[in-house]
Amino acid sequence: MSPETAKARETKTKLLEGALRTLTEQGIAKTSARTVAAAAGVNQALVFYHFGTVDELLAAACRYGAERAVARYRARLAAVTSLSELLAVGREIHERERDGGHVALLGQLLAGAPTHVALGPATAAGLRLWIAEIEQVLGRLLAATPFAEFVDPAGLARTVAASFVGIELYEGVDEAGAEAALDALDQLAVLVGALEELGPVAQRTVRHRLRRAGREPGRPHREAHPAGEK
Repeated sequence: MSPETAKARETKTKLLEGALRTLTEQGIAKTSARTVAAAAGVNQALVFYHFGTVDELLAAACRYGAERAVARYRARLAAVTSLSELLAVGREIHERERDGGHVALLGQLLAGAPTHVALGPATAAGLRLWIAEIEQVLGRLLAATPFAEFVDPAGLARTVAASFVGIELYEGVDEAGAEAALDALDQLAVLVGALEELGPVAQRTVRHRLRRAGREPGRPHREAHPAGEK
């Protein structure tokens, strides 16, 4: 197979960006080879030439969009130095993505997943990119807190991602309610910040109390994993 030409790469990028723009502006129901090609400024036959089907184009666009979005914030997340700052950055990301139309895009991808077979796995793969970034930050930050041995960064990263997805979708039907949920996260950030500022003695007390709570009858006990083990 001959290597892909620069012209072919340019056309594929136009189609990927056209698909994302069409999904955001017109919705999944009006997304077709014709509407995507029009948004991309190319002949609609090129949709099938480069991607085979509209569904495969949409799946590729989903992955492309997620990779670009994560890349935009990778350095910002890497610079986070506390759990409270991470929550603040999460809200910042939410607001920027909402204003850029990307929250509406996620809603369209989730809405289309039941009827467009390739969209479900592609959307999940996109979310996993976010989860991997969040898990990396959580693992680094939790190591310096009293919670390190009690919290699973991988599970918590999925909880954070699912929470923000839920808030983003909820915002479409109850903007005030979604804002209240984000405000509650800000309040949580204040509490987390207070714990982070505790001295060594107080942190040992918190750790001891958490260990006792984990041994109380009726509470599930999670065995700590060795570093790197999942």
